[in-house]
Formats: sequence, C-alpha cells, structure tokens
Amino acid sequence: MENEQPCTAVRLDTGPELAAALPQLLGFVPEESLVLVALTGSRATRVGVTLRVDLPGPDDASALATDVVARLGPEPPAAVVALVVTEASDVPAEVDLDALSDVPLHALDPVGLRLLRTAGADLPGRGVVRAVGGVLADAGVPLLAALLVRGGRCWDYDCADPCCDPGAGRPLPGGTSALAVASVVDGRVVAADRAELVARLAPATGVAALAMGRACSVVGAGQAEALHRLGWEAVAAESWRLVQGAVAAGRHLTDEAVARLGWALTETEVRDQALALGAGPTAAAAEALWTELVRRLPAPLDAAPATLLAATAWARGDGTTAGVALDRALASQPGYRLAQLLRQGLTAGLPPSAVRELAGWARPRSEQLGA
Repeated sequence: MENEQPCTAVRLDTGPELAAALPQLLGFVPEESLVLVALTGSRATRVGVTLRVDLPGPDDASALATDVVARLGPEPPAAVVALVVTEASDVPAEVDLDALSDVPLHALDPVGLRLLRTAGADLPGRGVVRAVGGVLADAGVPLLAALLVRGGRCWDYDCADPCCDPGAGRPLPGGTSALAVASVVDGRVVAADRAELVARLAPATGVAALAMGRACSVVGAGQAEALHRLGWEAVAAESWRLVQGAVAAGRHLTDEAVARLGWALTETEVRDQALALGAGPTAAAAEALWTELVRRLPAPLDAAPATLLAATAWARGDGTTAGVALDRALASQPGYRLAQLLRQGLTAGLPPSAVRELAGWARPRSEQLGA
C-alpha cells in the first residue's frame, strides 16, 4: 500500500513497515494507543485517515470502537488496519484450552493453534481489536490486519506462525525509512510524544511575551489609523503584500514584523487568501511562518495563524498537528468560525484532499487581492 502526500508516494507493507511508520503518520511517537489506519482506493492500497486514541479499559472497548470507527469519515474506507501500541505483558488466554485440546488441529483457527502451542498465553489488546473488528463488520468494512506493536517488534493477532507467538514477534525495520525521508522533505518533524507537539506551539512567556505585547499594541494603533485614513481596500492590499513577502523571505522576524503580520491576518479576506499559501510550492515556508506567529503572538491575534497552521498541516496529512493548532485557535477565540469549521471536518474524518481543495479555491481569490 502507499502513504500518499501531495507530492510524495511511499510504499509500505501492512506489517512491520506500517508499524514502524506510525510516528510519521501521526507526527509523534504513540504510547499505549489504538491506531486505526483507513485504506482507500479500489484496491485498498492508499493510506487515508489515521486516527489515534488512548487504549481503553476492558469495559470501555466496545464504546470506544464505535466512536473511533465513526470518525473514519463520512464515506466508509475500503479497509482498515488496526494497531495496538502497548508495552503490556502477555496475558492469560480467554479460551478453554482443555476444550481446544479435543478439537482436531486442522479444525482450529489460527488463534486456537497459537494458544495450544504457547500454553495459553495470549497477546494483550485482543479485546479492543475484536470490538473494532465487530463494528467494522457491521459497517461492511473489512479489517485487513490487526497488529500489536511492542518493544520494537510487531505481532499479527490473526497469524498462526511461530513468529507471531507471544514472546516472539517480528522486528520493526531499522534505519531511516523512505517515509521518514519524505516526511522531512515535506516539513514534518516527529515529536517524542504528543506533549512535545503541544509544547512546540506553546505561547511565549516572561520578557518575550511582554515585548511582543507592546509591539502588538503599537502596531494595532497604527493599523486603526491607516484604516481611517486610507480605507479597508488599501490596508488589505498592503497586508496581503506583507504576508506574501514574509513567506517568500523565510527569515527570523522582529517583534514589530510579527505584530504587523498578526494584525494583517485579522482581516478575514487576507486570512482566507493565505489559505492558498499552505498548498503547493509555498506550503513548507507558509507552515514555518504560521508556526512562528503562533508561538510568538498573544491572544487573540494568534487565532488566525493557528487556524492557517491547522489547514496547512492537515493538507499534508498531519491531522495531529492540525488538531493541536485548532485547540490553540479555539482557546484564543472560542467563536472563531473558520477554526470551528476545520474542527468539524477533522472530527468527521474528512481527508486532506478536502483542505487542499479549499486552498485551491483560495488561490484565484488571492491573485485577485494582490492585483
């Protein structure tokens, strides 16, 4: 199968290679997680939505399975791969081994064969995998594979071979994968965990925050005076030139420059046109700029760049960064409409192509604004 981004296609198998690719697919290294990878296309060979949730307790597996499968999108995927990431030890089997011993070997399913061979030890997480498989079956979606990822190794819950016995497992591929290289080229830096991803977008504090606040106040007063003196169209055109120039320059910005860009993006028309910068050849530079603005601008000026960062990250398939950025935007301005709409789409499992289409809609409008 392929993990496909706008300009990059990388082939993965549905075993250890896919398990090793989870940090790139999610944007961070998952721990104690259930991950569902939706596969799309006529032959179920393309990676679509990738969802991660905390592993549930035994009593919560069914409800969580129903919820997470519903978040795979408005249209059912062609197939799904489920991965349980945990460091939990093997568990006693939930099967009567004495009853199995009376069944001919040729009549046993793979799980029964494994249980007999391993004296009743089973892999952790089978309950949640079974719950997910049941919900998918009700929706007519095949569970293509169910994998346990633990300690740098991978097990297939439905494999009867000795390599997938508890205590065995297949090693994950080492070295730098093609997907890791493609992720770096596309501007994605894998975090150690989700908390690190959140910390990357944390607002400034202390002296830096005070200096930034003063710059925003001064620039804001100048913006108000320019609107009164020159009118909205002239200010919007200049604001758009500022945004385009900052993306093209790609260098560290002074507090005054950050403040000017923050105020420029408060113009809804300018912000909407900036969506076009998050796709195509300017995407990496735009994402770097939105990230810097989110880190340095105070509320409520951070809402617009945080929303643009969410759209840009989502367009290249990074739903995790998109979700963190939307959290920041909506914490700054709970009623921020574009952030609310993106949140609804992300929660509904819309694919990255939906955001790329939005960027395509914005492109001719941005050209008109810059005319």
